[in-house]
Amino acid sequence: MLGDAAPQLLLCDAAGRAALGPEVLTDVIAVDLETATPEWANLPFSDPDPRALGLTSRHLAYVIYTSGSTGTPKGAQNEHRAIVNRLIWMQKAYALNTADVVLQKTPFSFDVSAWEFFWTLLEGATLVLAVPGVHKDPDALVNLIIGQRITTAHFVPSMLASFMDTKGVDRCTSLQRLVCSGEALSASLTQKVRCVLPW
Repeated sequence: MLGDAAPQLLLCDAAGRAALGPEVLTDVIAVDLETATPEWANLPFSDPDPRALGLTSRHLAYVIYTSGSTGTPKGAQNEHRAIVNRLIWMQKAYALNTADVVLQKTPFSFDVSAWEFFWTLLEGATLVLAVPGVHKDPDALVNLIIGQRITTAHFVPSMLASFMDTKGVDRCTSLQRLVCSGEALSASLTQKVRCVLPW
């Protein structure tokens, strides 16, 4: 990914630096956020004006890598305006509000995490950060949803099917929105959700 993206600067921690190894880091400036004294320590705390820097909504917000069908990682470039459009659409479709509690359980390396963070924060809702790996444990998810009174969560349909078979899922009565993506959602799974979690 570093070779493909060719970044000018890499922010990392000690674990990331060790995982990459010194031979990988020869072609990029790596700043260890845990040990380095940053050169920007004496700069103002406020962000610079993006217009003064020539930045627009067409500039990239992030690049996310996916193996795709070839098995070779490739970067999908996401502009700021695309994220804003997605967030505006989601708000119109699902009307999140300040009483909502959104579960953030998607690993940061997946683009779903972008809307889990930004949609929640833009609308003043509460964001509950799940412990890493909890998305693989349906029992822990049930307990987290009940304990934190989660109203909104994302599932790929295969994970949703597993979740719906978990003991106690019918007690997740705070759930008001389940957002599904990444796979086809079957009519039978939709019907099961409606039966077990009637809204």
